[in-house]
Amino acid sequence: MRKLVSALLYTAFACVANAALAEDSVSDKLIWHDSPMQSSDASFVTEDGAETTLEPYRGKVLLVNFWATWCIPCREEMPALSALQDELGGETFEVLTIATGRNPAPAIDRFFEEIGVTNLPKHNDANMRFARSMMVAGLPVTVLINRDGQEIARLTGGADWHSTEAVELIKGVIAQ
Repeated sequence: MRKLVSALLYTAFACVANAALAEDSVSDKLIWHDSPMQSSDASFVTEDGAETTLEPYRGKVLLVNFWATWCIPCREEMPALSALQDELGGETFEVLTIATGRNPAPAIDRFFEEIGVTNLPKHNDANMRFARSMMVAGLPVTVLINRDGQEIARLTGGADWHSTEAVELIKGVIAQ
């Protein structure tokens, strides 16, 4: 009986803790670096099969999201990333989504179709070379990169990237 009560209490506390974590705002979860860090020059593969790096994006503020088709928090946050791209994307800002690990193109297409996202890139990093070079240790991970190609902040876990707070935060970085 004691074990059953302990198990129930543990489960209840875990649910409350996880719910509290899920409600954290972007600014509560985003870790800003004391000084900008050089981002990776490793390559990843674009939707059309070409290899690229972050270099062609220099001059833009980037929000690079590492995700996978099997990742539940990724599925939950992707529509917010899409809405952020709709609102702020253009010559000064872009959301880059990079499927990390084994994510076949048909699975990526199905993932985007199921969640109704049509405006984000379907880049991938099947060998995880780019993700490892960016020190991605779990998914999702979202990295904020300044116009000079330097990482300035990072968030591990899912987030509402289209909340008023997140949009204002990104606008502030773009304005710098």
